[in-house]
Amino acid sequence: MPDPTTDGPDGLPQPAKWWQSGVIYQVYPRSFQDSDGDGVGDLTGIRRRLPHLVELGVDALWISPIFPSPMADFGYDVADYTGIHPLFGTLADFDALVAEAKALNLKVLLDLVPNHTSIAHPWFQEARSGRASPRRDWYIWRDPAADGGPPNNWRSEFGGSAWAYDPDSQQYYYHAFLAEQPDLNWRNPQVAAAIHEAMRFWLRRGVDGFRVDVIWHLLKDQDFRDNPPNPDWREGSNPYFQLQPLHTTDLEEVHGVIAGLRRVVDAFPERLLIGEIYLPVERLGAYYGAHLDGAHLPFNFALLEAPWEARALADLIARYEAALPPGAWPNWVLGNHDRPRVASRLGAEQARVAAMLLLTLRGTPTLYYGDEIGMTTVPIPPDRIQDPYEKNVPGLGLGRDGVRTPMPWDGSPNGGFTDATPWLPLDANFPENNLMQHRGAPASLYTLYQTLLRLRRAHPALAVGRYQPVGVAGDLLLYVRAHAGERFLVALNLGGAPAVATFAPGADGRILLSTFCDRVDEPVTGALALRGAEGVVVRLEPEAAWPRLAALGAAAPA
Repeated sequence: MPDPTTDGPDGLPQPAKWWQSGVIYQVYPRSFQDSDGDGVGDLTGIRRRLPHLVELGVDALWISPIFPSPMADFGYDVADYTGIHPLFGTLADFDALVAEAKALNLKVLLDLVPNHTSIAHPWFQEARSGRASPRRDWYIWRDPAADGGPPNNWRSEFGGSAWAYDPDSQQYYYHAFLAEQPDLNWRNPQVAAAIHEAMRFWLRRGVDGFRVDVIWHLLKDQDFRDNPPNPDWREGSNPYFQLQPLHTTDLEEVHGVIAGLRRVVDAFPERLLIGEIYLPVERLGAYYGAHLDGAHLPFNFALLEAPWEARALADLIARYEAALPPGAWPNWVLGNHDRPRVASRLGAEQARVAAMLLLTLRGTPTLYYGDEIGMTTVPIPPDRIQDPYEKNVPGLGLGRDGVRTPMPWDGSPNGGFTDATPWLPLDANFPENNLMQHRGAPASLYTLYQTLLRLRRAHPALAVGRYQPVGVAGDLLLYVRAHAGERFLVALNLGGAPAVATFAPGADGRILLSTFCDRVDEPVTGALALRGAEGVVVRLEPEAAWPRLAALGAAAPA
């Protein structure tokens, strides 16, 4: 098998980096595995389950925040950037996890939360001690408006004004999220220096990189101008979007801040910087940096909200590929800790098609824990709701608890996650839908994920190869991945009805994999029949012509 290569910024082939050919797996630590009987997952639990990640076939685990925190937003309100919350364990536990991961050839990524701290962080405690505090300017403070109210109209993503009043100093501080999460002032070089040193602390301990939380929020308008109204907002939708966040997110100056983060990472070999960014794909290109000196991977969340239609997805892929700067590497995400589960969004059948899409598109895929067994968004009883987002903005379906529920490892009580009461309830169907039920089942979703990941490893074309669209025909989306003499046709039926794609003569090959986990080695000569909600990967013969659609049949032959 040839070593995988990609095109560098100069257009010439270069060896693929681990994060270009690899697959990232997100672990939400509270819900992965409890080891000490308190109902909450922890670092020792993650370490215990590392063999699962090896068996699945991923290359890196990204761990959501594990730092000391009052847990107002479950770790995204950091009180100490260089410690471990006792709920999750100790620094020794973390070091042991990293060492074992390395021994298993797994990379470890941490969540970095540099936009804001907790109000319990010593920096903020000192900053709010008085206007003369040396750390006052580490945060964003403003005098009240003429009427005594907030300085401007900026809104919090978690509801209401983004300004909280501090009666002792008679000023407001800015918080893009909860009032318990005051934003740092990244225009102060001391803030940058402090966060950079925290990054080095973890990089020296062997961390392979960071996923940077809300990276497009890091700078705010220094003139504090009001955000303009959003003419597209409608009653009943997220109130945050009543205003366009023109002066609070995605400022052009933020790329200098991100370049500073990248310089820290680049001082350590083979490290990775990922940025969390909820923006249209046309805006993501800027976050790679003017000279590819920004985030290695600005997260592309477009699949989380894209219409599940062949033509819409083909258009999305084309727009994203066109927006990438020369030499930039793409990435795709199907699920995370903030958005509904893919199996709930698309249904069980199309979740299998989505798995094949994610793992055969050009770019680095990120999987969310539990998606490999089809975990769904779990309804949370009102008395079990934990998420402050749902509590602050209720009734709009914005709550995130349902996508953060414990991983069901088997059919035993609490799914093998804990011997105690779990911090969130498991899905009621966990006795039937758990990892043990999926393992070894020849046509399970887990088996499909394993097989797709094995194919990516065995065939660099599926990991780092060129992407070539073939076309859209009805509900069918077809494209080719090609590298070093190998070519693979990917055909996905995003509809429920069978269909046949007919090709111009010469596009012959054999099926490597169906989402139904059958049809292996079935020949394809001129036409490809797909069942409803089926995807296939076809290995094209070396001498075969490039697939060119000639016709689409309404139904597959019997």
